Amino acid sequence: MKATAEGICAILIKGNWSRLQIQPQQQQPLISSSIIDHVLVLLRRNDFSLAYTFFTWTLSFPQHCYSLHSYWNMVHLLTTANRLQTARSLLHTFTAQNHFLASPSILSSLITTTCNGGNDDHVANSQILSWLIVFYSKPNSVQDGIQVFRFMVNNGLVPDLHACSALIGSLAKSRLSSTAWNLFDEMRNRGIVPNIYLYNAMLHVCFKSGDVKRAQKLVNEMETMSVMPDLFSFNTLISLFSKKGMHYEVFAAQEAMGKYGIISDIITYNAVIHGLCKDGRMREARRLFKEIAAKGAMPNQVTYTTLIDGYCKSNNLNEAFKLKEEMEAKGVAPTVITYNALIHRLCEDRKMKAANDLLNDMDVRRIEPDSITCNTLINAYCKRSDMDFAWKLRNKMVESGLAPNEFTYKALIHGFCAIYELDRAEEALFDMIDSGFVPNYSTFCWLVDGYCSQDNEEAVTRIPGKVLRRGGGLVEMSVYRSVIRRLCMRGMVASAVKLFNEMKKNGIPCNDSLVHASLSYAYMNAGEIGLGLEIMDVMVSEQLSISMKIFNTINASFKEDDDMNRQIFWNHTVEKGIVSRLVQKMIQKTGMD
Repeated sequence: MKATAEGICAILIKGNWSRLQIQPQQQQPLISSSIIDHVLVLLRRNDFSLAYTFFTWTLSFPQHCYSLHSYWNMVHLLTTANRLQTARSLLHTFTAQNHFLASPSILSSLITTTCNGGNDDHVANSQILSWLIVFYSKPNSVQDGIQVFRFMVNNGLVPDLHACSALIGSLAKSRLSSTAWNLFDEMRNRGIVPNIYLYNAMLHVCFKSGDVKRAQKLVNEMETMSVMPDLFSFNTLISLFSKKGMHYEVFAAQEAMGKYGIISDIITYNAVIHGLCKDGRMREARRLFKEIAAKGAMPNQVTYTTLIDGYCKSNNLNEAFKLKEEMEAKGVAPTVITYNALIHRLCEDRKMKAANDLLNDMDVRRIEPDSITCNTLINAYCKRSDMDFAWKLRNKMVESGLAPNEFTYKALIHGFCAIYELDRAEEALFDMIDSGFVPNYSTFCWLVDGYCSQDNEEAVTRIPGKVLRRGGGLVEMSVYRSVIRRLCMRGMVASAVKLFNEMKKNGIPCNDSLVHASLSYAYMNAGEIGLGLEIMDVMVSEQLSISMKIFNTINASFKEDDDMNRQIFWNHTVEKGIVSRLVQKMIQKTGMD
């Protein structure tokens, strides 16, 4: 193999490429990946450009042989020759094709092939792996980025600050704040000194997690380390303070910007206006809006939409529509978010004609409605009991390529149940399950209440079986629990027990404290104290306990009942020893014991 590689090098140096051409009748190339690796190692001592020409030449054959080592050697060679853009591009090409490159064992093997102990190798490997971290700094591959980072520091290689910032930034976008902080601490412990970009990435982590205390601590640390905050730093801080309603801190940060000679931009103003609008301080928001142009910034779509949304939430549609006219007059086009704010307010005020006029206006302007637009209108028509139109909107939504979500289905199910069109409510429920959504307790309550209002207990007891036959990954216990709880709440304990027995007959585990507690309470509330105590005895034998969450749920579910009934029930639970210590203390504190 060594002799073959040396022979190929001699041919290449002399320029006799024709001697290496593959003949048409040959099924396999003469040059294997191992030989390519040897050739690249030999050529790197002479001429990197010849090595790169040879490498790209081998890739031109349909049946070319290559390996990770071949690619890595070439990237390493280009990096040491300071051909960084070409090296990075080639690295990204083969990284996209190899999903296991972040594995420590693979990286160790690759680095071993190129490491001769020299400083150039150390620098090149650090650079290549830093690029690799940046490549993996995406929400779907950030864990690979962390793995590469840890491999580097464990092998004495130093990631550059750009890689560190990219990795932290990706963690911020993924809202993995604890991981980001652990990694940031690890970076500093490894001797990496943060720069403004790394600090800004950490401030972004604080913004995403709403952590004001840590953000302020970072700013103090920056000052100690003589790292000057920039516009991004202040905009992130101001956005965080605004989100938290900390208006004094917002204006203090703006004042600090002036001391650093940093001029607020439209992002700064948008953040401040958003915070004011969020708290309903529309006069202050409008006053700041008027100051923007005078300070050299131009209001944009975000500025206008934020104010319009603020006025809509403050129930001031007149000002909202005036602003819409103003933004259009100034050449700022409304977005679907702008229309959504206005349509939502109009629907809340039951002004459906005006809402539909806006929908038509969107069509004229070729602004596509989104899921929020459709769900807002569907929910409004459901509240008006205009279910035919609500269903038509749902169909149009699907035809336009928008998938109904959980909110869509809940609105439709509730709307159909409200007008006792229970077959259509079930149709919407099954559509919801088929689409991969899981109905919650409230969804089943609407159906149970609807059938009970029609004195159709048989239909109620059929709900779990019909739902579970649809599949969709629903947990059997959760479906039965929802229906049994609602029946108990309505005092229909016989139907609840029928479903409970059906569960046992079908082999569904019944070790659920909430179901047992609901049945026990329903029995006692109906005057069947003995049967209620029997359920409690079952709880004792199966070691089922009433937690604080279940305690609060039972009290909330039966809050309309006589306090004395609840007191009797809780007294018995304490006597039976089926409540947690915390619940027992709460019973004693509230005087139920």
